[in-house]
Amino acid sequence: MKKQMTQNQKLFTLPAMAMMALFAAITCILAPLSISIGPVPISFTNLAIYFSLYLLGWKEGTITYCVYLLIGLIGLPVFSGFTGGVGKLAGPTGGYLIGFIPMSMICGFFIEKFHKKIYLCVIGMILGTMVAYTFGTIWFCYSTGTGVVPALGLCVFPVLPGDLVKIVLTGIAGPFVAGQIKKAVPAA
Repeated sequence: MKKQMTQNQKLFTLPAMAMMALFAAITCILAPLSISIGPVPISFTNLAIYFSLYLLGWKEGTITYCVYLLIGLIGLPVFSGFTGGVGKLAGPTGGYLIGFIPMSMICGFFIEKFHKKIYLCVIGMILGTMVAYTFGTIWFCYSTGTGVVPALGLCVFPVLPGDLVKIVLTGIAGPFVAGQIKKAVPAA
């Protein structure tokens, strides 16, 4: 019990909360920027998530994403295409937004556990992203009545190349950026 309390106290230190707020704000800025190529646009949401996980860890990174999600849920236009509200989350592509929660946990676990092995971090980000695709595709199929193969063709295959670029970019730059931030803010 004492160990758990220590971890929770570390999670909610002032520097940790400031970093979580900063990355929630960065996600709110980057996520609406998108290119519409079909039902699921190319956006910077997952790039912001990947970097937050490198800098904050899986718990803080996941909390940061959930804060962003709640900001969008109350109606602020922070989702792709400057949209927000319950309708976006309940709509055909809302499953992808929900899928980013387990994606954050999986990617963050790999990044924390294997931070010195870039290829394992990249594998973790790929696995986490596949889980987000799974959540999103299942919800898209359910809400639109589309079959799995057509849904993958509409929602996943078009964004796959861009997501792979974001994963590789984060795998290469993430450790460097995290190291620089930790030097500048040692208590975070």
